[in-house]
Amino acid sequence: MKLQGKTAIVTGGGRDIGRACAVRLAAEGANVAINYYSSADGANATVDEITAAGGKAFALRSDLNTQEGVDALVAKTVAEFGGIDILVNNTGGLIARKTIADMSLAHWQSVLDLNLTSTFLMIKACLPHLKSGAIVNLASQAGRDGGGPGSVAYAASKGAVMTMTRGLAKELAPNVRVNAICPGMIDTDFHNIFTKPEVRKNVEAATPLKRQGVPCDIANMVYFLASDESSFVTGSNFDINGGMLFS
Repeated sequence: MKLQGKTAIVTGGGRDIGRACAVRLAAEGANVAINYYSSADGANATVDEITAAGGKAFALRSDLNTQEGVDALVAKTVAEFGGIDILVNNTGGLIARKTIADMSLAHWQSVLDLNLTSTFLMIKACLPHLKSGAIVNLASQAGRDGGGPGSVAYAASKGAVMTMTRGLAKELAPNVRVNAICPGMIDTDFHNIFTKPEVRKNVEAATPLKRQGVPCDIANMVYFLASDESSFVTGSNFDINGGMLFS
């Protein structure tokens, strides 16, 4: 177990990609702090799965768009496990598809807060405890190609996460490595809610690997970037999309 004795925070860890990341990191020996906002059942089930396998984990509901929510998560993690070695910023979402013409300033700000501001707040709060280790941000293929219809705000926020990743890799080196992952179409509730089934089938057919991704495809890369196996990797944004987009 290559993360034995390490502590990881996984935001948005109650379902889909976040849950897969939490389980994968725990399987390698990490203590895992799981944040959730609305996925209580999934977060608690994730903790149960980890502890049943002999690992250590807890779940905490907190709003990472607020300083209070961020501080509560960081404080509990440090109190429970003594420090922080790995931060996985997975919280985020589209909220709703809206064109610029139909978009209010409140919607724009909500999307940026959910995807970008929460990442900023988490990194800033963790830094005093993250003397060495790794940060892995979840960006998106949308940050590269602009996303689908009505996702300009989401794509812009994820593009900003990618740029933040590059800047922080230089700012926090050499002790903390910072990378990001840009998932393509992954079989998650995100696409269950926001992408029509026929669109998903068309994307799947056009993808060189002829399938949608699954959460563990992302979790495996998160583990790699969090571990010493990637000790000479920082400032990179990795595409995981089955060959749909090369960069």
